[in-house]
Amino acid sequence: MSERGGALRMQFDQLMREVAKFGAVGGTGVIVNLAVFNLVRATTEVPVVRASLVANAVAIIFNYLGYRYFTYRDRDKSGRTRELSLFLLFSVVGMAIENGILYAATYGFDWDSPLQSNFFKFFGIGVATLFRFWSYRTWVFRALPTREAVHTAESFLERGPVDPHGVAPRP
Repeated sequence: MSERGGALRMQFDQLMREVAKFGAVGGTGVIVNLAVFNLVRATTEVPVVRASLVANAVAIIFNYLGYRYFTYRDRDKSGRTRELSLFLLFSVVGMAIENGILYAATYGFDWDSPLQSNFFKFFGIGVATLFRFWSYRTWVFRALPTREAVHTAESFLERGPVDPHGVAPRP
């Protein structure tokens, strides 16, 4: 396998591990979100979307801890205030996506049975998850440079200038 093909395979494997970890934390967060949602709906008179907002808040706290200390534990930890601020910002956008779908189903179409509410809450979580995965990995939990990238950069600097044909001059 070529060096480039090996690097692509390594990047793909790393992405798949990240997706699996993100899915494990996120899947558990979905269970937390749905459990709190149904508990609030069953034990109180809180309207559907408000119950969902409470459940979202609990799930956001759970997910931050899971992503920071499990999924992205190897990522840059230098700017925790920035990281938490961005995480909350993107979580609120995800919350708006999720609850916007639930709101439209509940109040726009009058689909308010427990089964319908759970279906549209789950659907909203799915749509919001696509946004959250992209935003968290791109903006919140930024990757540190890999050893391979650092080594490549260092070896490039050690080689010295390269002529237009890509051949380094002999010392």
